[in-house]
Amino acid sequence: MPAVPRTRPVLRRCAGAGAVALALLGAGLPATEATATATAGGKQPDLTRFYRQKVRWTACEDGELPKDMQCAKVTVPLDYARPADGTLDLALSRYRATGGSRGSVLLNFGGPGGSGVSQLGQDGKEFMSLTNGYDVVGFDPRGVGRSSPVSCGDGPEQFSDGANAGEPPDVAHPQALMKALQQLTVRCTRNSGPVLSHIGTVNASRDLDVIRQALGDRKLNYLGFSYGTKLAAVYAAQFPDKVGRMVLDGVDTLTESLAEQGVAGARGQQTALDDFLDWCVTDLGCPFGRDRRKAGEAVLKLVRSLDEDPVPSDFGGPFTGQDLVEAIGQGLYGRELWSKLARALSSLVDDGDTRGVQNFASGGSALPVGRGPNGGLVNRSDIPVDNLSAALMAINCADDPDRPSAERLTADIARLRKEYEQASPVFGRFRLTQVMLCYGRPRGTDFIRDEVKDVASARMLLVGTRGDPATPYSWTVQTAKRLGPSAVVLDNRGDGHTGYTSSRCVRGKVDDFLLYGTLPADGSSCPADGDGSAVTGSSG
Repeated sequence: MPAVPRTRPVLRRCAGAGAVALALLGAGLPATEATATATAGGKQPDLTRFYRQKVRWTACEDGELPKDMQCAKVTVPLDYARPADGTLDLALSRYRATGGSRGSVLLNFGGPGGSGVSQLGQDGKEFMSLTNGYDVVGFDPRGVGRSSPVSCGDGPEQFSDGANAGEPPDVAHPQALMKALQQLTVRCTRNSGPVLSHIGTVNASRDLDVIRQALGDRKLNYLGFSYGTKLAAVYAAQFPDKVGRMVLDGVDTLTESLAEQGVAGARGQQTALDDFLDWCVTDLGCPFGRDRRKAGEAVLKLVRSLDEDPVPSDFGGPFTGQDLVEAIGQGLYGRELWSKLARALSSLVDDGDTRGVQNFASGGSALPVGRGPNGGLVNRSDIPVDNLSAALMAINCADDPDRPSAERLTADIARLRKEYEQASPVFGRFRLTQVMLCYGRPRGTDFIRDEVKDVASARMLLVGTRGDPATPYSWTVQTAKRLGPSAVVLDNRGDGHTGYTSSRCVRGKVDDFLLYGTLPADGSSCPADGDGSAVTGSSG
């Protein structure tokens, strides 16, 4: 899911070490089974051995995964232009179809950088309805989880910018921040191995097609959330004739720069925070009182107070206002989290107890420390502690061609700060660091921004949620227009990030399409759960 990791890990249990600026080479040009990127000699690389492999499912060795889940791997080339130069193994997991199966449906839970293997193990019950017609398959993309995970190292990060010891430089000190990002890039390159130069959505999409073939499916059936929708769109552009039933839920942008995404993200999170406070002040237990205007002021005052005077945390290091901003942002991803978020904030405000809000910042899970070799799969215990955030930035930078110079960034920073803070006084500073994330790195690919449009594929279902704090509904509209007639939009009038697991109506429409091929009319809408309104729609 779109997010901005910090430049400093506040929690050793959270994936935050060295995430803000990974150096990536641009992803390769797209190719199909028959047509691959030409090598320098003009010959087409032979990918036959990769497309001829078959998946061999076995019991999962990881004791953390459910006993009824099976695991496997698929081998892909490290570099599709030079497949003889090395390979990567990609981790797969599945729940088998309970009845007659029409093949597999692949799930991507977003990030980028989220482990599909682990996520399917944790949340598999949410997708059991799909086993009525499919094997439900999760996967770890290249550089993620068990699949040659990237890392910036597990050592503590030290910056020197004249700020408090241990504090990262921020946008108020652009020269110091740019220097720190350059130093960080060296560590990311050293710790990640060769996969770092071949990461990104264009290559992940090509991996998807190898997985499809290895699973024995003629076409790709797919359910992607947040960033997973971008992966789906790129696949549709690269392999339009291989698109089966594909659903894009929480639709990502294909055209906006990281800087533009940051502004949109700040604005969306501020709207979600406003909705949360509207709800909170109706409860006697709200930590910010019963006056709505004063509640908004209290949140901002708390953030600024913690930035000026951080408090100790149970997980090492100070807990700052920006750490609180990250935690609040995570707690706004779904309305079902609001009560828990309010309790955590009450503990912070009333007792100075940071544990509740820190649990939001860490995602509520402890990641192991360590790393394994590139190429083969790694064990769960060898996944680097910072892999989620390291992969997120690695993939984002590989997908983004914009590389403003140091002079341009320095000249623009004051204007950008004002723009971000206007979008959100609470989330603006946190999001503004996104402008700097890929500073000094090789340009990412132009393919997504320039070529993923007017796809000549089977029709795809795009779900946009009106109250989504991470992927604003406007992105659904923009992406649908860009993809062309293949895109069918379902308007979810609820709250939270994505719709499938939070809206009965959305779940029903998505299942009907994936299981039976029944698409809602373009422009149909689902009411918020509890509204009681009928589903409406236009013809088409």
